[in-house]
Amino acid sequence: MLIIFSGLPGSGKTTIARALARELGAVYLRIDAIEQAIRNADASGQEMGPAGYLVAYELARENLSLGLTVIADSVNPIQLTRDAYRDIAVRAGVPWIEVEVICSNLNMHRERVESRSADIAGFALPDWQAVTSHDYEPWGRERLILDSATLSVAQSVEILIAVLER
Repeated sequence: MLIIFSGLPGSGKTTIARALARELGAVYLRIDAIEQAIRNADASGQEMGPAGYLVAYELARENLSLGLTVIADSVNPIQLTRDAYRDIAVRAGVPWIEVEVICSNLNMHRERVESRSADIAGFALPDWQAVTSHDYEPWGRERLILDSATLSVAQSVEILIAVLER
């Protein structure tokens, strides 16, 4: 199965996705880690472009072909990237679920963004201005929405497990 996370930075998606990966023993693919590794390998300082997503797509495809559950953790801000993940699952012949993590409490969201520290060496976290001005296209299809302002990580994982069991 492919579990596709999306949401703005600081919404709680990485925390929930990691907890779910531990619970399921799933392969965990985090765009931030992939993109930082690419930056570390290429000191040109050029804009990242689609490279991180393309690497994640291929890693997801490969692990799905091995029969593994894959969790993809990224902002996943546009229809193009959302469709690409979904298409990987379709081509692999496996079920998928799209999960959008939001934080409906703007003060809480801002506090998270402003108080967190990077857990990837060399990774520059976005500030609140960057988060609020991030291009993030509205969704045009159903997905599971988890609100980290009202749900704990454990509750979010419980909900996800219940949905996955159906």
